[in-house]
Amino acid sequence: MNQETILEVQNLKKYFEIHGGLRNKVVGHVKAVDDISFSVKRGETLGIVGESGCGKSTAGRTILRLLEPTSGQVLFEGSDLAKKSREQMRKKRQEIQMVFQDPYSTLNPRLTIEEILAEPLRAHGLTDKAMIKNKVYEILEVCGLSPEHARRYSHEFSGGQRQRIGIARSLILQPKLVIADEPVSALDVSIQSQILNLLQELQEKFSLTYLFISHDLSVIRHISNRVAVLYLGRLAELASVDELYQDPLHPYTQALLSAVPLANPLAKRERIILRGDVPSPANPPIGCAFATRCPKVIEVCKTVRPETILVSATHQVACHLYR
Repeated sequence: MNQETILEVQNLKKYFEIHGGLRNKVVGHVKAVDDISFSVKRGETLGIVGESGCGKSTAGRTILRLLEPTSGQVLFEGSDLAKKSREQMRKKRQEIQMVFQDPYSTLNPRLTIEEILAEPLRAHGLTDKAMIKNKVYEILEVCGLSPEHARRYSHEFSGGQRQRIGIARSLILQPKLVIADEPVSALDVSIQSQILNLLQELQEKFSLTYLFISHDLSVIRHISNRVAVLYLGRLAELASVDELYQDPLHPYTQALLSAVPLANPLAKRERIILRGDVPSPANPPIGCAFATRCPKVIEVCKTVRPETILVSATHQVACHLYR
C-alpha cells in the first residue's frame, strides 16, 4: 500500500445556526462536527464509526462540501477544498465521489439506469454518445450487473442492485477517493456481505481510497484498515483496526465494542452499560463530551476538554486517563 497521504482533515468544524425570537436571530449553534483532525493514506480504508447523531455523515458531506464547513481545512492531495470556488469544486468532484446510504431515494425514478449513469459524464463535458454508452455498459459489468439493465428503471431493481447502481454512478468518473456513507445499512445482512466484497474488489481493481462511514462495528472491522471513533462531533479515538478491536483505550470505544455480538455462543464478554444522558450538540459539555456517561470519569474531565494523545505510532486517544 502506498503510504502517501491523499486526504488530510485539520480542525474541521460544522456548526448549524439555531434561530429564535421575534426577529429570528441566531441564538445558538448545533455543533455537529466539532474540531476533528485526521488523515487518510492513498489506497487505504479509514472507517468512521459512532452512534447515530455523532456527526459521521455530516463530516463526510462537509469534506465533499455538500455542506459548507464552518472552519478548518480539507486538504485533498495538498489542495484545500474549503477554499475552492464552486466551479473549481465541481471539477474536483471528478476525483472525489460519494455513495449514499439509501439506495431507493438516491436514484431518479424518471430516468433509465443508462441516463442516471450517463449524467455525471455529460456534466463533466463528455458528449460522444457512443463513448458514453460504452462507459455505462462497462461500469455496469464491473459492478456485477448486465448491460441489459441499462434500459430499465430503478423501481425494477432490488435494494442490493440499486446500491450496485449507486456504486457504479460514483465510479464512472474514475475517482481517487470515495466517501461511502452507510452504504450497506439499508440492506439485508446477506446482501451486505456481497456489497462489502464488491467494494473491496473495486478498491483493488481501481486503486481506490475509501472513507467508510458506518454505525456497525462488525462492518467497519471487515472493511477498514484504520478506524476513527466519533462522539458528539469530536474524535474520541483513532487506531489501526487490530489495535482498536484488541485494545480499545477510550471508555466510549470500550462500551461500543462490548455491545458487539460474539460469533462464539460460548464466549463471554462483560457488557458495559452506559448511564446518564447524551448531551445536546447545541450545548455540549465544556470538558470531555463523554463525561456525563463515562464510567471512569474523573474531576478534570468535567472542566477541561482532553487533547489528543499519541499512545503509539498508530494509536491516538482523546482522554484524560492517558495523560
